[in-house]
Amino acid sequence: MDLKLALKVNDKDNVATIFANDIKAHMQVDVHDKKGADVLLTVNSDIPYGHKIALQDINKGELIIKYGEEIGMASQAIKKGDYVHVHNLESMRGRGDLQAGEK
Repeated sequence: MDLKLALKVNDKDNVATIFANDIKAHMQVDVHDKKGADVLLTVNSDIPYGHKIALQDINKGELIIKYGEEIGMASQAIKKGDYVHVHNLESMRGRGDLQAGEK
């Protein structure tokens, strides 16, 4: 069985990008980082090619970091190995409530 690849681009990242097709729940992916380290991670649900997987538990309201940049915040608790997308990540762009300090 060949391992499926996910890439962690920056040391700050708490998600990695899946670079394989047909990633299904309970499979393992090889998370490779820029230093050449590899970590096996069990996937909790199906994840499409090019989408994100959580590298650690992420609390509701915690920032999601990809490529070293904040891309949003967790709208609910996310477990290590979970699929991270719009169902559990909300954007922080154009949010008047955040700019006004309401959230």
